[in-house]
Amino acid sequence: MIKQTLKTITDESYQEKLPNVSSDFPFYYFLENVWEFDFHCITWHWHPEIEIIYVQNGSVDCYIGTEKFVLSKGYGLFVNSGVLHRYEAKDNNLMPNIVFATRVFGEAQSRIITKYVKPILDSNISFQILSPHIEWQNNILNTLKKIFELQNQNGSFEFETLINLFELWKIFYDNIQLKSEYQPKSRENLHRSQLQIMMQFIHSNYNKNITLSDIASAVYISKNSALQVFQKGINISPISYLIQYRLARAADLLLSTDKTITSIALETGFENVGYFCRKFKEHYLMTANDYRTRKS
Repeated sequence: MIKQTLKTITDESYQEKLPNVSSDFPFYYFLENVWEFDFHCITWHWHPEIEIIYVQNGSVDCYIGTEKFVLSKGYGLFVNSGVLHRYEAKDNNLMPNIVFATRVFGEAQSRIITKYVKPILDSNISFQILSPHIEWQNNILNTLKKIFELQNQNGSFEFETLINLFELWKIFYDNIQLKSEYQPKSRENLHRSQLQIMMQFIHSNYNKNITLSDIASAVYISKNSALQVFQKGINISPISYLIQYRLARAADLLLSTDKTITSIALETGFENVGYFCRKFKEHYLMTANDYRTRKS
C-alpha cells in the first residue's frame, strides 16, 4: 500500500494517522518523495509502530528531538516506537520506508516479544542511522531492500515479508548496544506526555492571549522546565511553537475563507496585524496575500 497524500495527517498529540490496514498484519509500506509534501516537509509526528526508512535517491534532512542530521543516498534510519521525528528536503528524493507494529512478531507476552523486542522498545535508543559502510547495518539495508521489492510486486507476500522482518530484527538485536546502564525510558515518556499536553493546550487556546506561564501550568511545571521539554522534544521554544501553530491556522483560513487578512490575524491570536504579516512572510517566504493567490 503506497501513501498518496502529500500532507502528514496527525492528531493533536502529533500521533500520525496511518491508513487502515488489516489488523492481523499491521505493516505499512510507503514510497515517498519528501520534496512533494507541503512545504517540502513531513512534519513532526510519532507513532507506536517502528519506522525504518531508506534514502534511495537524493538526501533527507532528519530531525529527532534536538538531533539534526542529513541522510544521503544509500543510508537508512531506524526510528523507535513513540519517538517524535520530522523529515525535510532541499530537492527531489526517493525515500521508501516501512512502518510496522511489533505485534507482527507475536503476542505481547510471548518469548519473542519479551526477550528480543521489548528490550529495544524500552531502551533509550531513539534512533539508529544505518550506514552502507558498516557490515551489520548494510545487512539490514539489504534485507530492507528485499522487503521493498516484495511490496512492489503484484500479489500478497505477507509470509515472505515477515521472514525478512524477522531477519532484519535479528541483525539489529544482535548488534545494537543494549548496555546494562540503559534505563527504561520512563523520564523520556514523561517528557513526551508533558510535551503533547502542552501542545494540546496551545491547539485549544492559540487564539487567546496565552503566555509561557499558561503553557507550563497545563502540566504543573515551571517555565524553565517547559522550555527544556520543548527544546528536547522538538527543538523550539513553546512561544515559537505557538506562533508557528497560529500561522498554520491562518494559512488554512487564507485558503478556505474569504476573510480579510486583518480579521484572520486577529482570529488566530495576533493582536498586531503588522507583526502577523512579518512573521507570516518570515515563515512561508511569501506574503499572506501571495500565499492566498498562489494556492488558489
